[in-house]
Amino acid sequence: MAVTQLLIHAPTVDALKRAQNNARNLLKLEPDAQVEIVVNGPATALAVTLNDEEILSRLVLCRNSLHAQGLTAQPLVQEVDAAVQYLAHQQLKGWSYIRA
Repeated sequence: MAVTQLLIHAPTVDALKRAQNNARNLLKLEPDAQVEIVVNGPATALAVTLNDEEILSRLVLCRNSLHAQGLTAQPLVQEVDAAVQYLAHQQLKGWSYIRA
């Protein structure tokens, strides 16, 4: 069976909370799954306060959202120019998408 590659899109604070639970639940069932939580919009302010290493290693933060809100990502957290572009490109590579 192929390794699951899942993008969990979290544009709101509530969505980011759900996304963390979604990621943890999937990884319990499929420890080898590749899971990324793509954050933009209002959820970005919460994302920069997270300190759970398991989640931090899976975050992908939208640089447009960071700049618009005057925020800085934690060290080692992946940043992309635009969440919408990243989501589109990853789906073209075969990743599945859900919105939390």
